[in-house]
Amino acid sequence: MGKRILGGRDKVKVAVVQASPVFMDKEKTIEKACRLIKEAGRNRAELIAFSEAFIPGYPAYYTVGYETNPHVWTDYMIALQDNSVVIPSEDTELLGQAAKEAGAYVVMGCNELDAREGSCTVYNTLLFIGKDGRVMGRHRKLMPTYTERIYWGKGDGSDIRVFDTDIGRIGGLICWENHMTLVRAAMINRGEEFHIAVWPGNWKRGEERLLDADTSPGGVLCNLQSLIRVHAFEAGAFVLSACGFLTPEDFPPRWHHIRDSDHMNYSWASGGSAIVNPGGRYLVEPNFEKDAILYAECYANQIKAVKAVFDALGHYSRWDVVQLRVRSEPWVPELPMESNYRPLLNLPVQELRMISEKFEIEMEKLELILEEIERIVGRTR
Repeated sequence: MGKRILGGRDKVKVAVVQASPVFMDKEKTIEKACRLIKEAGRNRAELIAFSEAFIPGYPAYYTVGYETNPHVWTDYMIALQDNSVVIPSEDTELLGQAAKEAGAYVVMGCNELDAREGSCTVYNTLLFIGKDGRVMGRHRKLMPTYTERIYWGKGDGSDIRVFDTDIGRIGGLICWENHMTLVRAAMINRGEEFHIAVWPGNWKRGEERLLDADTSPGGVLCNLQSLIRVHAFEAGAFVLSACGFLTPEDFPPRWHHIRDSDHMNYSWASGGSAIVNPGGRYLVEPNFEKDAILYAECYANQIKAVKAVFDALGHYSRWDVVQLRVRSEPWVPELPMESNYRPLLNLPVQELRMISEKFEIEMEKLELILEEIERIVGRTR
């Protein structure tokens, strides 16, 4: 029996949804998302990806700052909290039901409201939903970009995850996280076979504004287009690149004053979604149509063919020369005092392997030594 590339499948059909939200209206945006999920499912897609912050829209199109009218700012920020998704919640149940009906895995970009009591922080999150309708997990953006820091908190090491499923290993990063070289390397090291890359649009550096719409043929001036092709080859994975879309008609009347503000810049939210194979070639070239669903067949043999030449996890690696250390534990604001005295057995596997190699101690023996130290420390407290 061969190795289980793509979960043992010969091929998997995937979909990238390029659609506009109903801006800052969570209920209507989720309703639209569920319709699109079911449509993609009827077309036999087993993996469906949406763009960055699709629910209820990418808030940083509105470039607020200290000069912003405080009443306008307050209304907008409260609305962002009220229209963000708590995980889990009735919102995730609705999305899960749609995923279950579609028989597909869904990766949804959303604004996530922290579920911890007392916190009202919003995160830029990828929500991963299984074809059984259950939440598999989430990924919070590790570093909000530029003025995004007005709106979002930061994720932590626990958010660097790849989900092993019956159609393959699924991971994802948000916008310029994909340019964080070590974070990308961590995703590659986890053996992802589908990489979901999400963005708020397709841009270029503007003359009067920092970001402007990329109107070049194929939108290739935007650095995301070269990035997704490079990552596909380096990872030996299929890349589903989902870009945001927004037009003046997507703003409910309540937000027309925001839409028409000098601080609003969404001209570059014009799509550009694409699907790339492990060789770095477009299966679906950048698309700039509103409310489009892009489909592609992803073949396991394409992964095998590329990794026969370049395998970043095998014959084309030099772990004896360079290694990556990843802190995978979540950060929490408060710890019980005794937890400060129990670091040994909570060491990440990577740390244990480094100690094992440095002192030439077998892993099993090292674990026994640590268990004995822990027993003695516990006895002498």
